[in-house]
Amino acid sequence: MKAFQKVILGVLLLFAVVIGFFSIEFVQGFSSVKQSAAVKKEEPENIPTTINVALIGSDARSKEENGRSDSLMVAQYNQKTQKAKLISIMRDSYVDIPGYGFDKINAAYSYGGVELLNKTLKENFKFEAPYYASITFQDFIDCVNELFPDGVTIDAEKNLDLDGVFIKKGTQKMDGNTLLQYARFREDEEGDFGRIRRQQQVIKAISDQLKDVTSIFKLPKAVGKLLGSIQTNLPESVLIDCGLDFVKGKNKQIDTLSVPVDGSWDFNDYTPSGSVLELDLTKNQQAINAFLTK
Repeated sequence: MKAFQKVILGVLLLFAVVIGFFSIEFVQGFSSVKQSAAVKKEEPENIPTTINVALIGSDARSKEENGRSDSLMVAQYNQKTQKAKLISIMRDSYVDIPGYGFDKINAAYSYGGVELLNKTLKENFKFEAPYYASITFQDFIDCVNELFPDGVTIDAEKNLDLDGVFIKKGTQKMDGNTLLQYARFREDEEGDFGRIRRQQQVIKAISDQLKDVTSIFKLPKAVGKLLGSIQTNLPESVLIDCGLDFVKGKNKQIDTLSVPVDGSWDFNDYTPSGSVLELDLTKNQQAINAFLTK
């Protein structure tokens, strides 16, 4: 066999090994969580350039139930410009849930899944999120630990203690469970207002650090595990394309908005749902429209 033939054969063999490794790692990651998952996918044929996706952190104990949307965000992503926007909606927002009457917005997902949640968004805030991505607490923990084996760097605002996890103020690396508790904490004078600020901080930290900690050898398994953990109606091709934008650092700064906006709510402690935030819907509709169209 001639020398150049050996070189070509060697390159082809190496290529086959690399492809095989990536394929196996992806399948292992995907299968490790998908075997027990209740797949809920309705993949649209035509995906617009700009997509609105409801991001749901569910407190469900398993994928067979919806649970309440313990955290609710709506992400807008422009696949052409790679510009991302993020709206955080406070869970105690008191809204009219179609067919159920007034309740906290986090109940909509529990009552009727993503379809009712989207109807609730349209009814109260005059915008839609036809796509969704839902993940349970445990899957969030597992995915963070897979993607960031050394932890996610966060500058903690204050000392916090939730579910036995004590967090000291200052810059530190958090594993998946610590990061979840940091994002969920609301047992202080700020309540949901501080909570959604920390949730946005966590999303930005993950986005900023993803491209630095995910090696090419760990990426296939991590991506496979992430796709297997998320319940969504977005095609996997769109998820992968958007994910690669973040990994490659193509995404621009994430703009954020918190709902209700300043001066658009009142506290009410005397409702069938307990303590709630009563909203001036017109002010919030105007703020959301201005944010998404600017």
